[in-house]
Amino acid sequence: MDTRDTVFIAIFAAFTAALAVFPPITLPVIGVPITAQSLGAIVAGGVLGAKRGSLSLVLFLVLVAAGLPLLSGGRGGFAVFMGPTGGFLIGWILTAFFVGLLVEQLWSYLNFFTALVASAVGGIVVLYAIGIPWSATVAGIPLSTALAGSLPFIPGDILKSVIAASVIVITKNSYPIISPKERTLPGFR
Repeated sequence: MDTRDTVFIAIFAAFTAALAVFPPITLPVIGVPITAQSLGAIVAGGVLGAKRGSLSLVLFLVLVAAGLPLLSGGRGGFAVFMGPTGGFLIGWILTAFFVGLLVEQLWSYLNFFTALVASAVGGIVVLYAIGIPWSATVAGIPLSTALAGSLPFIPGDILKSVIAASVIVITKNSYPIISPKERTLPGFR
């Protein structure tokens, strides 16, 4: 990893922090707020690739754990990881990783549609697979109730995936950050 990689990781950690300016909307059933910050995870993975994208979210979450109020609503500190949002926060790392991995694998065919699929898989499927069971466990509610309580998130997450796909394709066409060696993993062609 070189200085350029470190700068990109820091920039996308800051980008995710900046998305906290949009006020959260907390849903009553599961106590998890709707925020713009998951968009940061999707864009980081899609623009930086799996490794750097996920590292940018690791950096962001380390800063949150250290007590910086970088989460939407001015939240921060280690305690946020023990609440109902903890699974979603940890899920941002895997979201960035999987979006980045998909974008790297689809690089030759990357267009708005394939970027949208990568964004939705990482930003909805992967994130919900981690966040919903965590929320159910912490809140002491059945998984089915947590799943039903998460349904209002889907329209916003689809919108975030559309925005992320646009950013990913524009970045690929104007200033591709993912290097040629990251575009193909052995055994995936």
